[in-house]
Amino acid sequence: MPPAEPPVSEVERALHRRRPWRLYPLVILVALLLLIGLITAVIGISLLLRLARDSARTYDDPVAHFTHGSIGAEPESGLPYWVWQALPRIYPDAFNGRLDYRAFGFLYEVKDGRQSDLPLGISRRNYRGVELVWFNCAVCHVGTWRQAEGATQHVVPGMPSNNLDIYRFIRFVLGAAGDERLAPDNLMAAMKAAGAKFSPIDEMVWRFYVIPRVREGLVARASRLQQFILEQPPWGPGRVDTFNPYKLGEIKVKLQALAPYELYGASDFPSIFLQKPREGMQLHWDGNNTSLAERNLSAAIGAGVTPATVDHAAVDRVAKWLGDLRPPPSPHVVDAAAAQRGRALYMTNCASCHGHHTNGQYVFEGAALGKVDPNSRLGADPGRLDSYTAEFRTHQLSELFAGTRYRFKYFTKTDGYANVPLDGLWLRGPYMHNGSVPTLRALLSPPAERPAAYVRGSDVIDGVNGGFISPPCEPGRPLASGFCYDTRQPGNGNGGHTYGTSLAPAEKADLLAYLLTF
Repeated sequence: MPPAEPPVSEVERALHRRRPWRLYPLVILVALLLLIGLITAVIGISLLLRLARDSARTYDDPVAHFTHGSIGAEPESGLPYWVWQALPRIYPDAFNGRLDYRAFGFLYEVKDGRQSDLPLGISRRNYRGVELVWFNCAVCHVGTWRQAEGATQHVVPGMPSNNLDIYRFIRFVLGAAGDERLAPDNLMAAMKAAGAKFSPIDEMVWRFYVIPRVREGLVARASRLQQFILEQPPWGPGRVDTFNPYKLGEIKVKLQALAPYELYGASDFPSIFLQKPREGMQLHWDGNNTSLAERNLSAAIGAGVTPATVDHAAVDRVAKWLGDLRPPPSPHVVDAAAAQRGRALYMTNCASCHGHHTNGQYVFEGAALGKVDPNSRLGADPGRLDSYTAEFRTHQLSELFAGTRYRFKYFTKTDGYANVPLDGLWLRGPYMHNGSVPTLRALLSPPAERPAAYVRGSDVIDGVNGGFISPPCEPGRPLASGFCYDTRQPGNGNGGHTYGTSLAPAEKADLLAYLLTF
């Protein structure tokens, strides 16, 4: 028989009954750790997914894609959507008391009496979980016209912006850098007033990550660009310096390293109608590239994209649509006989450089069309030509899109300005590359007789002189509206292009009648 079990005391029985309970705290601790780990993993995965986001809204309508679709400028250059919406509340004086950006000349769509929340030319992209906004192609290439004061305003995609004062906008943004009004408490309150709603986690992300990053970015931009902007004569609406801000902001060239002759390159926004026939022409004002694809990418860089962020598919879609985009027909009513006489003069004196207009259509024909006219002969203000330097060209060819199929190959340094096609001429005033001549009639006058200062910024067309209503002004004297363009400021000279200036007055009148039909 097996030996008998030793007797068990009551104490041992009690301890035996309690022993499983000793494991419960350990089980609870393990469960808590697993739960914390699970929550941490969920948060981590959520943050990773958030940081991996890079999506923009797409539009079936090509016009909507042009005016609101992203080209990839937001990640490096943009502002958070809610910061954009908050700024008018923080700086009411700069925005003329409005809660939109019309004070800087941005345009808005109005449908069914309701204004869109973002201007034309401002796109939106969700990048790393934050909705960002910034420029696309339309910000510089949508303008307006009216038949008369108080008449219906027509919005025209593809024409030069005659409203946007990008100088004032840049100066405002740079001036906000380091301003304590953008401190988290004040900015969060303004964003909430604009309609933002944040979860507790979102609020922490904004306070401790997004807002500090925005402010650091603004300070960095200001450190590189603000001195240059403050020392520039104001550009006025419809004009921009294409290359110098990029040299300072992206290449990080010191302002002191720029030669005096390259500092004043502000020029008019160009029209971008009918791009397909322009392939192979010398493009940009100075004709520095013959490739539409490279011209488009360089323009996108001017809007804020980088080689890392550019949305090539979106840029290509815009380019394809612009290939066949025709300008609206001229609404000017002219004397048919005078226009016919003017056409004969034009075909003799102008068509070889600028093509011609026949039966309501622009014809891209001319031996010198799209070729560079040396400035030694043309005699225009050299500021824009000189701002594009051989050193900058070297950077473009060696650095931009290096190692990819998009690498720049065709940029070159020229010695003058390109003979541009004149399609949609009635929408393209003021004239010359820098917008220094207000009307076509003034362009047919000798430089000494052209207005020394005039008001630009109106969108009322001038049916007598061509271009837009541009009365004379006195620099330094306040205007009720518009901007006083002073041709005596650096880069603003109105000399050159004396072709047609020696015609008899009757011949000029006939030529002008024909030009008004373009």
